[in-house]
Amino acid sequence: MSPRAVALVTPDYWDEACKHLSRRDRVMRKLIPQFGEARLQSRGDAFTTLARSIVGQQISVKAAQSVWERFAALLPARIAPLAVLELDPTSMRSVGLSARKVDYLLDLARHFEDGTVHVKRWADMDDEAIIEELVAIRGIGRWTAEMFLIFHLMRPNVLPLDDLGLLKGISVNYFSGEPVSRVEAREVGDAWSPYRSVATWYLWRSLDPLPVDY
Repeated sequence: MSPRAVALVTPDYWDEACKHLSRRDRVMRKLIPQFGEARLQSRGDAFTTLARSIVGQQISVKAAQSVWERFAALLPARIAPLAVLELDPTSMRSVGLSARKVDYLLDLARHFEDGTVHVKRWADMDDEAIIEELVAIRGIGRWTAEMFLIFHLMRPNVLPLDDLGLLKGISVNYFSGEPVSRVEAREVGDAWSPYRSVATWYLWRSLDPLPVDY
């Protein structure tokens, strides 16, 4: 295993969530069996996950991976806040990062290095408190924070109403393709509680069977 390789982690609540959703929701009852043993998986540490989300903003998945690999190669051993702060901004620009993304990555590293984000306390903090910490970092909005809650912290009950894939999934599966409002999406999502993240994941799969990687 290379130094940058990481183990994948799957939520321990997944099977119970699937049973709960299948009992409560006719769409989930049909959707869940279609994807067999596929599960949400978390990888990497918090800083790396958020740094990748910044690098990937507004560019294709393929381009983001290429820039990320060149950026990671600038670092001596592992991707860590202090190592990023010690980089020369010019060298960061040379691997394909925009000036704005360089600023965002440095701000992210400062927040982690000076303890403004309370990573060790996140396990005891509620979702909204963590979102509040994350959106104070430049380049991280609510949608990115919610994706982080789902894909990294594996919080079970996140409903990302700003996510176009979620809204499309609800439209296709619950409203015969008719557009849905955030209010309508929230009403549908309320029935999934306390496993709204899991239902969201299955709706994403209904649109694209390949799981998203964060």
